[in-house]
Amino acid sequence: MATDTLPHAANIIGAAVPRIDGPFKTTGTARYAVDHDFPNLVHAFAVQSTIGKGRIRTLDVSAAEQMPGVLLVLRHGNIQNVFRTFPRQQDGSMAESRPPFEDENIYYWGQYIAVVVAETLEQAKAAASAVHADYEVEPPDVRTDLSVDFDGKRESSWKRGDPDQALASAPVVIDQTYSTPVETHNPMEMHGTVAVWDADNVTLYDSSQGVVSFRTVMSEVLGVPRENVRIISRFVGSGFGGKLSPWPQATLAAAAARQLNRPVKLSVDRRMMFSNVGHRPRTQQRIRLGATPDGKLTAIRHDFYTETSQLDDFVEHCGEQTPFIYSCPNLEVTTAMVHRNVGAPAPMRGPGAVPGLFALESAIDELAIKLKMDPLELRYKNDAERDEGKNLPFSSRHLKECYQVGAEKIGWKQRTPEVGSMRRNGKVVGMGVGAASWSAARIPCTASVELCPDGRVCVRCATQDIGTGTYTLFAQVAHAKTGVPLDRIDVFLGDSSLPDGPTSGGSMVTSAILPAATAAVNQAVTRLLNIAAQTPGSPFHGAPPDSLTIADGRVIAKDQQPQVVGVALHAGADLTANGLPFEEVLKLANLSGISATGRTFPSFEDPKAQKYSLHSFGAHFAEVEWEPEIAHLRVSRIFSIFDCGRIINKKAGANQILGAAVMGVGMSLFEETHYDKHFGQPINGNFADYLVATCADLPDLDVTFLDYPDLIVNEYGARGIGEIGMAGVAPAITSAVYHATGVRVRELPVRIEDLLQSKVLEV
Repeated sequence: MATDTLPHAANIIGAAVPRIDGPFKTTGTARYAVDHDFPNLVHAFAVQSTIGKGRIRTLDVSAAEQMPGVLLVLRHGNIQNVFRTFPRQQDGSMAESRPPFEDENIYYWGQYIAVVVAETLEQAKAAASAVHADYEVEPPDVRTDLSVDFDGKRESSWKRGDPDQALASAPVVIDQTYSTPVETHNPMEMHGTVAVWDADNVTLYDSSQGVVSFRTVMSEVLGVPRENVRIISRFVGSGFGGKLSPWPQATLAAAAARQLNRPVKLSVDRRMMFSNVGHRPRTQQRIRLGATPDGKLTAIRHDFYTETSQLDDFVEHCGEQTPFIYSCPNLEVTTAMVHRNVGAPAPMRGPGAVPGLFALESAIDELAIKLKMDPLELRYKNDAERDEGKNLPFSSRHLKECYQVGAEKIGWKQRTPEVGSMRRNGKVVGMGVGAASWSAARIPCTASVELCPDGRVCVRCATQDIGTGTYTLFAQVAHAKTGVPLDRIDVFLGDSSLPDGPTSGGSMVTSAILPAATAAVNQAVTRLLNIAAQTPGSPFHGAPPDSLTIADGRVIAKDQQPQVVGVALHAGADLTANGLPFEEVLKLANLSGISATGRTFPSFEDPKAQKYSLHSFGAHFAEVEWEPEIAHLRVSRIFSIFDCGRIINKKAGANQILGAAVMGVGMSLFEETHYDKHFGQPINGNFADYLVATCADLPDLDVTFLDYPDLIVNEYGARGIGEIGMAGVAPAITSAVYHATGVRVRELPVRIEDLLQSKVLEV
């Protein structure tokens, strides 16, 4: 990487910095999970159920076992030493609570019923196709109406005041139901595991968002001590929440490798991605708003259903943003889980907030229309000055400014409120806005820093980079504190043998790693300066350590500035003025390096942080173009404005929001997994039939960060930005659709069939 175009160390935090791992990815030298190969490695391929509910009557594997190259057919009855995990949240758990092959019951289409292991992948696939199952078949329940025959328990998660009475007496009421479909995780890198046993120790190469929690879970699943399990995931081709927990293929690869005493590779193909590794579950949300004629909210009731699998109690917490985003004295959020014959759901980018804010923000837009009030004016009037759910002040909240900046950028003042009233180039134009919010927190992290004898700095942490720029953030901190160029900083992540780091979920990694990395670098530098002052032969021998500092990788006196940067000093140069490279200090002291460890302590243990509500905020402004003659709708512009604390890397940060906005377009207009009602199969389980946004669908995208540091979260003032970028996109788009067409879409995605109801027919 050319460092001459990068800002000086003093300005590296907050700059637009290219990713230090970029060259590995662009040259193909970055190795992902299933890129790993080993001598004697064999291949596994899973056999899937072809029914959505029932029981295996017989499973005939005899033909498969006789085929060339076949070494093992794992199934119920012959898989050894695979256990359930203790149910918990903090240290992670299996994505499916039921271990594979635990019984012969079928709970969803595509459930693994056997795994064939053979010398080659082709042999494994051929043998898998020869496995025959005879079933006792029952009709699967994949109904999309989640309220049908519901007899489960509805739980109240938030309540204040008396919302029912307030709704009954409210002069203006909105009462609507909003639905979001199943969306399937489809990162570019599919799931896969390579398992390698060495006596009682196992190493799993997996595409994981949390190598430390993965290690804990797999030690329980495999029944081996935690210290005997190592998880490696140095590069991840995105996860979006689907790789937070281990999926069955990891267990199956490990079990097969242990029984064969050979390395085993098991990959999940694209079809399996639609049934076996999670999805955002379907939601059905009833929003009731009560307001005065001048637009002041008096009641909010948010009652929602969330789909889950037959054996797992996964909740999509749609109401988690509802209690604090608007000021309202009477509020309640209730949750109901509905079990269906589908695979286990999993978190997906902005879990809870994304579908929840689609419903809430759509209802707010409908209220504004009913009141004949500008949607922004209604939001200004009801902006919350404190978190009324927790009765705490916000550590930082600049949502109004997000609205103001976005309105200026999109030209909101020129917006006319009447449906279909805006035209441009022969097309009808609509504008909409959606608020965004996401929680912030500081979670535990440990990182180590080593000043190496070759003049390089090594940073180590058992977190992982899922494509968000974590490698570069660590390097930015090391560069800022030492001045060592980025191309001489080595960052090691994605290995559970390193100091424990956080799971990459909830947009909390950045706020976790910064304090740990900073503390580690500061300690290493302090030790270096003490060594420089104490070592005979050092030009700083005898100087007070606090009179020294480090700049451009050199120890210097604080009252001096290095006259030569990045150039070898000539013979006889004044070392006290120009500094001494830190590796020379190590050589003088006969040290192999200087190491230090830093830790981040969680915000829930911080008395100061506990006095505040920690959240990020933002707003999306969307514009659509509608051509009624050909029923063509296109999102033309999106402006995303965010208050996410201080942005550490503006390049990676902007990329996060841009990518999230694109996912929001997909959620709004394209994505929906359909299940066959007879067999429970995801019938559009491929990229030909499951529609996602392509380059041709992308609008003009613009990202603005307000960049207000939130020093309650950490000393840099940084909060996470990955999740919030998708929250609020869908309601902004559907509000713009209503403004252009007069059609209110309450069930995503927007369909042509919806828009054909539009009465805006003249252009």
